[in-house]
Amino acid sequence: MTRAQCPRTVTVLARLLMGTVLVTWRYLWETTPYHRGGECRGDETDLPPPLPSEAVDDRVQLAQDGFGPLYHRLFRVRIAGADTDPARLITWMCRDFKHFVPSEVVDIHTGDLRDHGLDVADELLVEMPGPWNGPVKVVRREPDRLQLVTLRGHMEAGQIQFRAREEDGLLVFEIELWACPGNRLVHFLYAHLRVAKEIQLNMWVRFCLAAAKASGGRPVGGVHICTRRLPPPGSTPVRPLPAAAPRAADTVGGAARPGADGDTGTGRHRARLRRGNGR
Repeated sequence: MTRAQCPRTVTVLARLLMGTVLVTWRYLWETTPYHRGGECRGDETDLPPPLPSEAVDDRVQLAQDGFGPLYHRLFRVRIAGADTDPARLITWMCRDFKHFVPSEVVDIHTGDLRDHGLDVADELLVEMPGPWNGPVKVVRREPDRLQLVTLRGHMEAGQIQFRAREEDGLLVFEIELWACPGNRLVHFLYAHLRVAKEIQLNMWVRFCLAAAKASGGRPVGGVHICTRRLPPPGSTPVRPLPAAAPRAADTVGGAARPGADGDTGTGRHRARLRRGNGR
């Protein structure tokens, strides 16, 4: 090991040891309730949304590049008393993504950003101790949402979307993921030991709570988490949605509705997750 590498190694080890202790302590004493809807089998509505063709190159790590099942997860917090609107919350997140992650174990690296923050084609690195670094690229930026895709070397293979909206007088912030473990080791840690799965859950729950704090409001009813699992992409056909199945009611936030942008396909994704949350 060279002298230049020593400080880097010490920093990583310190973050691993002290950060893990601090995260565990906060997790054990967190008073905000977590509503984990359990894990259930998904269907065709749980498939990830299509990506723009220009966003896909040989560095992009799609779900079919991963190993093991495809996990569709939704994290949602409803916020009362917010003094900001969805667009301003997303803008703040894009300008200072680092502010929303648990800094004791996570560091965010970006290149030079424009005044409005992260935008299409921008890249960022979510740096964690050990082999957990997560390079991602922005593939969609709209006033109410930010969508990222994983790049080669990420512990997961897939997509993640952050969005905010107003509903029933409350500000709703959501994080939705469609991803497979990036390799056999991550699959073992995620699906069998469940270590990676709990790390992911803790990180995105903390992100939701940070969004609530940044908005100036307070969480209502805690953070809701739902997980739906599909076979590995390309292995077996995904179970089709029964033709007679009614639109699912939103067991978290009210009646079923289409996507905020009018995309009924995305709306069906969320509706099925909401129904799973009530199981």
